[in-house]
Formats: sequence, structure tokens, C-alpha cells
Amino acid sequence: MNVRRVAFDHPDAVKLNDEVQAEYHVRYGDGGDATALDPADFDPPNGVYFIAYDENDSPVATGGWRAQDANGEGNVDGDAELKRMFVVGSARGRGLARRILTALEDDARAAGRVRMVLETGTKQPEAIALYTSSGYEPCGKFGYYRFHEESRCFAKPLNPAGV
Repeated sequence: MNVRRVAFDHPDAVKLNDEVQAEYHVRYGDGGDATALDPADFDPPNGVYFIAYDENDSPVATGGWRAQDANGEGNVDGDAELKRMFVVGSARGRGLARRILTALEDDARAAGRVRMVLETGTKQPEAIALYTSSGYEPCGKFGYYRFHEESRCFAKPLNPAGV
């Protein structure tokens, strides 16, 4: 696998975003994730967007983070918010999500972010399992879906004491 930094509006990113939105529609029955995202949110040093490509140079996994500081949606200063973590069906079970997650955490840490946060849903048990097995713990709800019953928010310190 080859993990590359790309723009959020890169054609491969758009393709994978369309796929994840379709999956959200299947799981939740709505139009997908309605969180407002601007491609500039993922421009370094305030964010990044990665795509993993397979041996045939096909995009198979994606994920990004964007800087968030204290706001009216529940974030706190120093947050890096995970967005659009996704692995295509044919590439699941190979550890790609964990690889993307680690790359995103490392990048956010290098950018000076203090905590990685994410919002997912109850109908994504495999995502919840990935995050909890990677050291994420439930946190106060934040973001667009903070008032939705199916929303679950998690956080992980990026610079734990003594590390």
C-alpha cells in the first residue's frame, strides 16, 4: 500500500467520499453526512487528507483530520477532528483503516494538535471497535450530530503525559 497526501477535492478523494456517503445512506437511511466541510480545512498545517492506493494504484482507503479549537459545537482548543475514514469493501480486513489512523494521529501530533476527536454512529460497530482498540475513549458530544441519539464521540490524547 502507498499512502499519499492529497487535497480533499482531489478526484480520488471525491470518488471515495461519494462511496462513504452512499454507505452512510445505506446504514442510516438519510442523505449521508451533512457536516459542512471545506477543502481548505484539510490544508497543512491545519489539517491533512490521505488516500491509500493498492498495488494497481487504485484508491482503497481514505481519512483526514482538520484543526478544531473551542467553539459552540463542543470542541476544545487543540482538537484535531477525524473525518471521512473509509475503506472500500474489497480492501477491508487488511489493516488499512488502522494504518490511515496512525498516519493521521502522527501528522496531527506533529502539527501541535493536543487531542484527536471523532464522531461516528451506532450503526458503524466496526468503526467503534477500531477506535476503542486504538485507545479512543467516549467523550462529550461535539459537532453537527451532537444532539442525535445515534451519534457517538470519542477522543484520544495525542501527547499523553510521560510519552
